[in-house]
Amino acid sequence: MENNDSTVKTDFIREIIREDINSGRFSSGIMTRFPPEPNGYLHIGHAKSICLNFGIAAEFGGKCNLRFDDTNPTKEEQEYVDSIKEDVRWLGFDWEEREYYASDYFDQLYQYARKLIDKGKAFVCDLTADQIRDFRGTLTQPGKGSPYRNRSVDENLALFERMRQGEYPDGFRTLRAKIDMASPNLNLRDPVMYRILHASHHRTGEKWCIYPMYDWAHGQSDSIEGITHSICTLEFEDHRPLYDWFITELGIHHPRQIEFARLALTYTVMSKRKLLELVKRKIVSGWDDPRMPTISGLRRRGFTPESIRLFAERIGVAKRDSMVEISVLEDCIRELLNKQAPRVMAVLRPLKVVLVNYPDEKTEEFETDNNPEDLSMGKRLVPFSKLLYIEREDFSENPPKGYFRLTPTNEVRLKHAYFIRLKEVVRDGSGEIVELHCTYDPDTHGGEAKDGRKVKGTIHWVSAAHSVDAEVRLYDHLFSKEDPEDDSDGRDFFGSVNPDSMITLKECKLEKSMGQAAKGSRFQFLRHGYFLVDPVDSKPERPVFDRIVSLKDAWKKK
Repeated sequence: MENNDSTVKTDFIREIIREDINSGRFSSGIMTRFPPEPNGYLHIGHAKSICLNFGIAAEFGGKCNLRFDDTNPTKEEQEYVDSIKEDVRWLGFDWEEREYYASDYFDQLYQYARKLIDKGKAFVCDLTADQIRDFRGTLTQPGKGSPYRNRSVDENLALFERMRQGEYPDGFRTLRAKIDMASPNLNLRDPVMYRILHASHHRTGEKWCIYPMYDWAHGQSDSIEGITHSICTLEFEDHRPLYDWFITELGIHHPRQIEFARLALTYTVMSKRKLLELVKRKIVSGWDDPRMPTISGLRRRGFTPESIRLFAERIGVAKRDSMVEISVLEDCIRELLNKQAPRVMAVLRPLKVVLVNYPDEKTEEFETDNNPEDLSMGKRLVPFSKLLYIEREDFSENPPKGYFRLTPTNEVRLKHAYFIRLKEVVRDGSGEIVELHCTYDPDTHGGEAKDGRKVKGTIHWVSAAHSVDAEVRLYDHLFSKEDPEDDSDGRDFFGSVNPDSMITLKECKLEKSMGQAAKGSRFQFLRHGYFLVDPVDSKPERPVFDRIVSLKDAWKKK
């Protein structure tokens, strides 16, 4: 039954499904599937597909299967199967007991292939892969039929069985559909259905030495599972006639294939092959490196399932490919964390400040809201003392125009605390500034002057005596080019890796409250952005924080 929520979603896919429901095309109910290949970790583009397939099933009272397209044993691993299941669950979706594999259907697919041979619609071909490619023709020239195209049904059945029994080496023969070598759609020019591949499969072991091609396995797997709507990305649009041809010739349940635009994000690559290369070349630490667009990488970075689902909802589904600004994804997590994350003060590049007129042994506490967007999160007390740390960039001896922070002539407000004014700059032997001596005005307690004077600048700070030492990793876009795959400037995507995609700061000073922060918890560091307590590397004696996203998009075009 269709979801009757007052905010019913609409797009061209959902409209097609509504039409099919109204026409009675699929009387048994809506059934979708998410069919990943277990040859790598899922990325944000897969997250869009997961949200779409599981979301549509839920909206229309149907079900969504998780089916692994495990037809290429040379590239598939159990590690990838496990990671995919973890990612789907983390996003908030449940396939219940409906966990399937294309390999579950290898016996049935073999029998289906025999049926096509019996009908004279498939044949065993001895051409090599290169010869098949040469015989295929071009977009403007028809292909040429294989010299083995007219073998008898009995000969084809016998040869196909011998292929299955392992009598031939890899690539020696193939099984091909017999369709139309003159078709304007190259996918219908006698496509390969099976190839010989002597490789151990992660589930079936040594049972098979012939493996189905994707175009053959996919549609029949959909049919076996009773899928009603096979939602694919646009590169499969030209494959749809072949999808339909196989199912029609077999006379089996016929799902409807619908194509939508795949996700392309700025400053990102989405190819699993290229992501694997980044891992192999150790440009990143692994598939779950916080700079990777993988779901596991985004999770490690600190993105939440809600933010990914919100992103998928905002970008919607389209019929044509386009590039989505990565700022859309970042704005989703900003929006959610702005409401959820406690605020704290953290000094990432500390500069020592001594308040020369503040009592040596005195300590005060200033009360502040944990999150001004949600007052139910309560308040906390922030300690204040004679020796403080401020951000190095919050002081300038020769300030540029419009600089309103601490200068030799500018008074500045310490957030929640007092106004301070510079008295002396202290340098080391090399001339580097190591310390500022300042005075505070006790009549500005809480950050407001009793005499009514105003200051233009407010900076954050941390009490040295109460600070927590921490390591902070500032993550940014992995690539410096908006489209890393655009090589018109002579650089391939490896050449456009951003050298500043991770900056590690080891001498950071954080509020006292951060000493007890639990792994995986998220905070807003005032003026810096949103941060995650690293779930792997952080330790109570040395916490590690990862920047999820800055407070604003520094990459937006001006």
